Amino acid sequence: MTQATRGVIAQRQPREDVATPTAKVFAATEAADFRAVLGHFCSGIVIVTAMDGSEPVGMTCQSFSSASLEPPLVMFLPARSSTSYPRIRAAGSFCVNVLDNAQEPISQQFARSGTDKWRGIAWRPGENGAPVLDGALAWMECSLHREYDAGDHVITLGLVERLGAAAAGEPLLYFRGAYGQFSARS
Repeated sequence: MTQATRGVIAQRQPREDVATPTAKVFAATEAADFRAVLGHFCSGIVIVTAMDGSEPVGMTCQSFSSASLEPPLVMFLPARSSTSYPRIRAAGSFCVNVLDNAQEPISQQFARSGTDKWRGIAWRPGENGAPVLDGALAWMECSLHREYDAGDHVITLGLVERLGAAAAGEPLLYFRGAYGQFSARS
């Protein structure tokens, strides 16, 4: 084991001089408690976009993940109450735009219902027609692959057909109900 490896392992060991707060335990039956506890998982923020005829449509989503390398699949979980998701589903293809940490206002704008989500938003059509947002940290053009029931959400799988990433930037993050940004340790 190298000295550098020992140093990394030492950094990961619990420190005796730091008090560990007592954990609260909740029953998973209370939605507010469930949401509060799961808020301890930091996630990135994406905007899922599509075209509904000649009109762009989009929604903010933090429940996004890669699902498979072969075939290349991603997934996101829109709420059944979403008014944007039925329009994205009907399009049959969409783009997942990973937001840069400078795009918090865009995330907030797309999270609101009943407003002009596209006011002031610069974008270009991807090859599948779905909007690729200017300044996105990364993007994936997808076709709708499958959907699965997930209670009050829908697990949506997209088959990735094209993708790209910015040469520089940091992701917009969401943790405990607040936006944040990534800070590398090394």
